[in-house]
Amino acid sequence: MKIECVWEHNGNDTLLYAVNLPGAYTRGANLEIAVQKMEQEARSYLAWKGCAVPGTVAVDIIQDAPCGLEIRDADSDVLFISEKAPLTCEEYAGQKALVLKSAADFLALYESIPDKGKSNAPARKTFYGQVPRTAEEMYAHTKNVNEYYFGEIGVDADNMGTILDCRRRGFEALEAKLDFLAGSVIRGSYGEDWTLRKVLRRFIWHDRIHAKAMYRMAVQVFGKDRIPNVYCFAE
Repeated sequence: MKIECVWEHNGNDTLLYAVNLPGAYTRGANLEIAVQKMEQEARSYLAWKGCAVPGTVAVDIIQDAPCGLEIRDADSDVLFISEKAPLTCEEYAGQKALVLKSAADFLALYESIPDKGKSNAPARKTFYGQVPRTAEEMYAHTKNVNEYYFGEIGVDADNMGTILDCRRRGFEALEAKLDFLAGSVIRGSYGEDWTLRKVLRRFIWHDRIHAKAMYRMAVQVFGKDRIPNVYCFAE
């Protein structure tokens, strides 16, 4: 399987995104490290989707996207060239289902954790403030991008209820807009360009970042047998 990738980087610090697996990503101190991680990320992602896992994986860099953000902390503003294209109804339905599956799985992971205020993660500060350490903090942070992401493409959304509840309502508000599949590029906050494809990809990407952290922390604190590996992360 060939994984077409976008390389976002600040100096050597790298975020590598799988274009044909929206939301799959790796990070590394340089491109070589991120490329080496992509095969396992692709396998994890495909297993999570319930798809067949290929025997071999090759990486093809199709877009080079240098930027000035704190890439090492997963700060990102890249818009893929492919994300400027309109969506078909079938594409949208499939990607929406995956975004909602991600929200449901994130919620299931969170709810499985025995003590949501307990953590062994050290305190650390990034561009957006203190990194969430506990399951409770990770869940609140991940849920609360809902209003922001939908708002960047002009959709009135909120962060009320569970991560699945507010994400569903966001899609309902999106689908009430005319021509929402048109692929229009919208200049959002901080001068960042957004499209519907980017929002769909960013939801899964952001979920995966914090689900990985939550799963690792919870396994270390509570034991592997008590935490369901709903995202099929590498052990």
